[in-house]
Amino acid sequence: MKKFIPAPLDSGLFVDYANELNNEYEQCLDEGLEIEQYKDLLFTIKNMPKSEFKEKLADTVGEMIPNLPQKPDFPYNEPSELYEIKSLRNTSLWTAKKDVTDLEKKIAGAWHGRISGCLLGKPIEGIRDELIPFLKDTNNYPMHRYITRADLTEDILSKYEYDFRSKCYPDNIECAPVDDDTNYPVLYQQIIEKYSRDFSSDNVMSEWLVSQPVTAYYTAERAAYVNAFLGYKTPDTAVIQNPYREWIGAQIRGDYFGYINPGEPEKAATMAFKDACVSHIKNGIYGEMWASAMIACAAVCDTAKEAILGGLSQIPSTSRLYKEITEIIEKHENGATLDDLYKFIHTKYNHYNSHHWCHTISNALIVTTALLCGDDDFGKSVCMAAQCGFDTDCNAATVGSVVGMLKGIDAIDEYWIKPLNGKLKTQVFGCECVNIQALIDTTLKHITI
Repeated sequence: MKKFIPAPLDSGLFVDYANELNNEYEQCLDEGLEIEQYKDLLFTIKNMPKSEFKEKLADTVGEMIPNLPQKPDFPYNEPSELYEIKSLRNTSLWTAKKDVTDLEKKIAGAWHGRISGCLLGKPIEGIRDELIPFLKDTNNYPMHRYITRADLTEDILSKYEYDFRSKCYPDNIECAPVDDDTNYPVLYQQIIEKYSRDFSSDNVMSEWLVSQPVTAYYTAERAAYVNAFLGYKTPDTAVIQNPYREWIGAQIRGDYFGYINPGEPEKAATMAFKDACVSHIKNGIYGEMWASAMIACAAVCDTAKEAILGGLSQIPSTSRLYKEITEIIEKHENGATLDDLYKFIHTKYNHYNSHHWCHTISNALIVTTALLCGDDDFGKSVCMAAQCGFDTDCNAATVGSVVGMLKGIDAIDEYWIKPLNGKLKTQVFGCECVNIQALIDTTLKHITI
């Protein structure tokens, strides 16, 4: 691996690794790495005034991190290589199902479900303790509808610190707005179109560099983009100065691989791996593999729970993600309600902690909770995902994909689809405003190639 050469301090491309060393510390703890002895060093560097000297010290830390040993008593086995991942799966969780029926309706449901779910969660992405009081004040608790601009009276706005004014709402848009959660399925449709289903990780990164502006990428994706820009190759792009390497970014990227592999979770998960490894490791990779496989399974399942288990069949049973999703399933089977699971997740993960708020696992638990408690009802499920907090648009979008694929477009009330007006805006060059039906048509073509 080459020595890291950072971008200029004032570059808009730059990932400020020195100021993310708190997240690096927590990430290393999660991985069971021997980081405790360096805690004071990491936080001292983070708290230094901005300078080239600070950046040089952070660069040194960045070179050290990949070489840290793992604690001998770490209870998980979490590889980042596909052949090792496959060797640790519990494939008994999934039994091949009947051929998919009503395929066009299911694909239409998945696309509209993702886009609508994203729109539902988008205005409240980043809100914390004010979410539930706000929903109650606007007669939307339990959440059962979109938040609208019409909800935001001056009296309501004056009560909350959260910036509601700058958000987009279904009653003040002309079509589905730009969002990274909906950029990626459009981008990956373009990648399949260009490289076929046999695309490589290098193909993915090449397209990242030329298909979207750098501002379309966040956290782990921004770190990987910078690394590729500086000449590093995949999968090194995922590990160099990337404290977000198990965050939710990959988990939101894999829907399209589920769309084009209905009933074939292993194929979906393999494609998801090729994408995830450019920016993530371990549970960050597993999150995308799980989500993609779950969506593929939903095409032939009778219930969302079956799809969840099908997704789990494609990730290591020795991982934190597998263990914690399984724990949610068990709690639900033993009678835990939505409120019970909400409290459990919010007790285990602090939504004021950026590492917890944006992590793959915390958000996967919310997705699982919403799918289990939503009774396979689209509106109920996406609202539960948004109401649970954390990364609201990501989670509602993933839940929307799953239930949309499971139940098909006919099960999604027109209320959820109408604000889209059949169009989606993206940051993908050449696809700035796309027709949703055209996305569906191309997806159906990619299933058969």
